[in-house]
Amino acid sequence: MKMKFLLLIMTLATAFTGCAGASGTSNSNSAESETVIEQNTEESTDSQSEDVSVSESDAQEAFYKSLYNTKTDTFPQLSEPEKGETIATIHTNKGDIKVRFFPEEAPKAVENFVTHAKEGYYNGLTFHRVINEFMIQGGDPVGDGTGGESIWGEPFEVEPSLALKHFRGALCMAKSSLPVSIGSQFYIVQNDGLDEQSKQALESYKQQGDEVVYTGKDFELKVKDIYPEAVIDEYLKNGGTPSLDIQYTVFGQVYEGLDVVDTIAKVETDDNDKPKEDVIIESVEVGEY
Repeated sequence: MKMKFLLLIMTLATAFTGCAGASGTSNSNSAESETVIEQNTEESTDSQSEDVSVSESDAQEAFYKSLYNTKTDTFPQLSEPEKGETIATIHTNKGDIKVRFFPEEAPKAVENFVTHAKEGYYNGLTFHRVINEFMIQGGDPVGDGTGGESIWGEPFEVEPSLALKHFRGALCMAKSSLPVSIGSQFYIVQNDGLDEQSKQALESYKQQGDEVVYTGKDFELKVKDIYPEAVIDEYLKNGGTPSLDIQYTVFGQVYEGLDVVDTIAKVETDDNDKPKEDVIIESVEVGEY
């Protein structure tokens, strides 16, 4: 596996601070996981190390193959909702946020959120963690980032797709550093611009489009498969958080109410990024567009 692309992702990343508990967003997840694997491998016997290496290699092959199978030149977040499409209105004490969903790309996350919403799970909860020029996070019944569960009672895994990105307004599932740790918490990307380092990195991807990121048994994943020009242009124009792509599940997109997202992101917070005055999710109403 070629690691260059992963290193590029890490250079795009900005530190996520104030992440405590079971669910959150942290750019250190990949590095932490790799460190644990390396430590466990070094402590194994030669035969165990070989088995682990083969297993990891197979897992990498399967992951990148599944990712390769999602590559596309059509990005649903950049289009308007269609008549009859399932949508939801997140009613807050700061205003309404309307979102659409992408069940074909992230079926588990969509089912989980929509079912929770219909059952009133999110009613009265808060956006417990907000960071201006980054994101707003909610959906935790405990209210501090440590709570929440999926509709199945057990956490579930990330559903990575090259068709969905962390554009401004993306609706995503929060998780911990564990590979299977998604529950009820979600976040909305609020960042409306990119820092210069991120802009330069994305611009460089246009020049590196044909560079191979991963070579599989019967496929090659290239930079342009992950960051085609349409995606780069959207990030440069409207903002977002590209450093989170692939690592977290994107399952929806705000199509109305980004001004409300901005209002929430700009409220006064404490040292843990918790609003000093509660930002309340009064209800989440599911319907059709």
